[in-house]
Amino acid sequence: MKKVIIVGAGPAGVLLAHYLLRRGTQYKIEIYERRSDLQKVSLANSRTIPYGINERGLRALRKIEGLEAAVKATCVENHGSIIYQKNKILENRSKKKYSFNTDRTSLLIALLSQLTEKSDNKVEIHYDCKCTNVDFENKTLTFEKVKETIAENQTEFTVDYDLLIGADGARSIVRTHLLNTEFFEFKQEYASACYKTVFLSSNKEKISKNLKQNFLHIWRIEEGITFGIVPQLNDKFIGILLFSKNTNKVVNLSNKEEVMAFFQQNLPEVTPLISEEEAEAFVKRPIGTQLRTRCNRYHYGDSVLILGDAAHAVSSSLGQGCNNAFEDVLIFDSLLDEYSDEWATALEQFTIRRRPDVYALWELDAHVIPFH
Repeated sequence: MKKVIIVGAGPAGVLLAHYLLRRGTQYKIEIYERRSDLQKVSLANSRTIPYGINERGLRALRKIEGLEAAVKATCVENHGSIIYQKNKILENRSKKKYSFNTDRTSLLIALLSQLTEKSDNKVEIHYDCKCTNVDFENKTLTFEKVKETIAENQTEFTVDYDLLIGADGARSIVRTHLLNTEFFEFKQEYASACYKTVFLSSNKEKISKNLKQNFLHIWRIEEGITFGIVPQLNDKFIGILLFSKNTNKVVNLSNKEEVMAFFQQNLPEVTPLISEEEAEAFVKRPIGTQLRTRCNRYHYGDSVLILGDAAHAVSSSLGQGCNNAFEDVLIFDSLLDEYSDEWATALEQFTIRRRPDVYALWELDAHVIPFH
């Protein structure tokens, strides 16, 4: 039995655990995640962002019995987008084939719940474990328990692996260690837009009839500032304010009164959905930045693979990060089938076959307009 360590319990890491579990008893699977267990954190306190799942992502979910239905249960159908400028509709786009809106926290809880139900304790998940070092030659990883706030109580431990999956996001520690391997090329840059999220009320009396529940709503406020709201279940919306890092009228908002005034001036239809508590939380919420990354290789030797944002992060404006991660898992699983679980060949082929698509996505992302 081979011991597989997955670093990162995000969409790519958890879905891969589902797929490996299907392959029988040949793998012992352990997942290590630096954040706390989302199933034990209230949605109000989680730092969630909206996700759009399209057919590329659904195709990967569909191969695991019950998973597509479990994820769709967290979603609202997306029928298209409505674009505004100064509260006048510029464009109304309808989709011929619907995609699905959810949020990162709800999606992961659905994936994790299904994994727990099906694994019968065959998959171990360790939360609050920050990866600090990777030793490819000795096949070991070092972790630190991040919940221990007192330095003297902080515990560090080492685990070994036969196979290592880096699914630990755009700032991947596993990928960082690949920089020390021969002929590994890596490019990183920040997306032009920073962002802040805002969680909008589900009070039907306050929701304008123009804010259709099954549409993405986008406001072009001015050059460098865009606001979008993504429908969620129970008549709720998650809003994202995208702006350049030097946009003082957003960056300098310092209290809830200034936040409400900003939204009232620029987004009067949205303002009634923002509570005073949410306006205050908006001020305290850190400004989010987005990394775009590109690698020429997604594996090392016969035992290391990086997936999802660890391998190819794109900006949220493109709306394809999660779908891309799910597709990674689907492709890798098909390679394990093709090469009868011979990892050395499957890993090498993953780089060869995946690279053209993710390079093309990188180029597309470089020219996309936020929420376009």
